[in-house]
Amino acid sequence: MIRRGLTFATLLLAFGVVHAGVLPDDRADVLYHLYDGGGVTIDGPSVLVRKKAGKSLSFVGNYYVDMVSSASIDVITTASPYTEERKQWSLGMDYLHGNTTMRVNYTSSVESDFDGETVSFSVSQDMFGDLTTLTLSYALGDDLVRMSTDTTFEEPLDRQIYGVGITQILTKNLISSLNVETVTEEGYLNNPYRSVRYFDAATGGYDFERELYPNTRTSNAVGLRMRYFLPYRAAVEGEYRFFTDTWDIEGHTVSLSYIHPWKDFTFTGKLRYHDQTGAHFYRDLFPGPQATNFRGRDKELSPLTSYTFKLQAAYEFLNDDGNDTFGFIKRAKVTASLNMLSVDYHDFSDLTAQEVIGNEPLYQLDANIFQFYFSFFY
Repeated sequence: MIRRGLTFATLLLAFGVVHAGVLPDDRADVLYHLYDGGGVTIDGPSVLVRKKAGKSLSFVGNYYVDMVSSASIDVITTASPYTEERKQWSLGMDYLHGNTTMRVNYTSSVESDFDGETVSFSVSQDMFGDLTTLTLSYALGDDLVRMSTDTTFEEPLDRQIYGVGITQILTKNLISSLNVETVTEEGYLNNPYRSVRYFDAATGGYDFERELYPNTRTSNAVGLRMRYFLPYRAAVEGEYRFFTDTWDIEGHTVSLSYIHPWKDFTFTGKLRYHDQTGAHFYRDLFPGPQATNFRGRDKELSPLTSYTFKLQAAYEFLNDDGNDTFGFIKRAKVTASLNMLSVDYHDFSDLTAQEVIGNEPLYQLDANIFQFYFSFFY
């Protein structure tokens, strides 16, 4: 079950800076994405189309598909490998009035055992001669968790996301953005298929029981990003993000990027480091059955450290100088990126090694994430 995947629109916005007072360009993007690692393969297409309607309105639509084939360590130790498909679509609108931009978006995601709906709204305001942009955002999620193995199982999950962001042009070469986000969740927060393991005193080995999470969670994140434009058109970008929640997870993320244009190409390299503590109810091995009020063995809730190295290249093969346009298309480019991810889990044993308790090696995940997409501006 895949529940919290990023949409293609989110991925595109993650590399840009939001400004009020200007509507987004008319464009169409066609994406293919592939995740391969840890016994999991996720791939599929996405199409995004954005179009202005006059000088004040812009509409956007996105269709996104994930096709999942999983034989991950979570699955093969307690269940059978499975395949899954998630279909997601979204519609949005931007309204521009003076230096203020209002955005509204609706997203629907459907799987065989999960339905998700999210409505989001944001307001951005340019101030102080367009040097400062303030953005306020709110999103409401209404999800439904089910089980493919139990047709009577159905649990709700509600989510609210509050965000404040400030983008500031500090000098002609330096721009910064500060973002604060709070997420509140209430409902069924664990995975109905996942189990925890506990020590079985009768056999000296271990057995499994279903995990049980708290039904509420509040998380807070603060992120600071700074981009400096070098004299030869290149740029350096640094980012730091701090995360904490009511489950006692505390995370630190640092990244450094270098963007270098050359003729019709733009090359990007990025290093990302992430480190986090574990949830207070997480255990790799519980001392016995029902040992605590809440129990979880999701490796993503364990203490871990991850490293990501990204390489990206974009090539603009049409431009709007009047010589290379193709019909109504003014500009076009193709982008390919590869993220190489490595995760070290500090308290999650690799049960596939089939070692006795105490001699089990810690699990390590290596994955590659590939994206390839065309962008057409018209």
